[in-house]
Amino acid sequence: MPVDYEGYREYVAARLDPLRRTAYLLCGDWHTADDLVSTALVKLLRHWRRVSAMDNPDAYVRRTLLRVWLDERRRPWRRESSWSEVPDRAVDPAVEGTADRLAILALLAELPPRRRAVLVLRYFCDLSVEETARELGCTPGTVKSQAARAIETLRERLVGTAVGDEEVPVHG
Repeated sequence: MPVDYEGYREYVAARLDPLRRTAYLLCGDWHTADDLVSTALVKLLRHWRRVSAMDNPDAYVRRTLLRVWLDERRRPWRRESSWSEVPDRAVDPAVEGTADRLAILALLAELPPRRRAVLVLRYFCDLSVEETARELGCTPGTVKSQAARAIETLRERLVGTAVGDEEVPVHG
């Protein structure tokens, strides 16, 4: 039975942007995010016949993307570190929320990969605790504890940090 390339193309076209955003939230770099998505989509194509028959192919693709990212994190010889990026033009401080987004992304990047993955899957991809546990191959209790620890770490780092020129309140 031949691969349904047209169905694959339609699927990828419909989900490419959300996949790129998810990958970016995981790794914090658009170029790396594109690489992760490309690798995940190649893996998807290899198994497209089976995946296209699944009830929820999105879960398979998300899990593949997550595993590709975690696999990249485990290979330090393949990682490149950039310490700063020079923008093409000056950032307009009038752009609402830019400082907040940058602050949150910077704090998110400091989290260990597993905790970051839990936050991205739970709060960006809007997965339940059980769905997140399936994606990560762990128990729901682990998801809850990793999410709680990640949120607590973010709160601790936000205390006293000026975000949007205001102190960020910490709610316990």
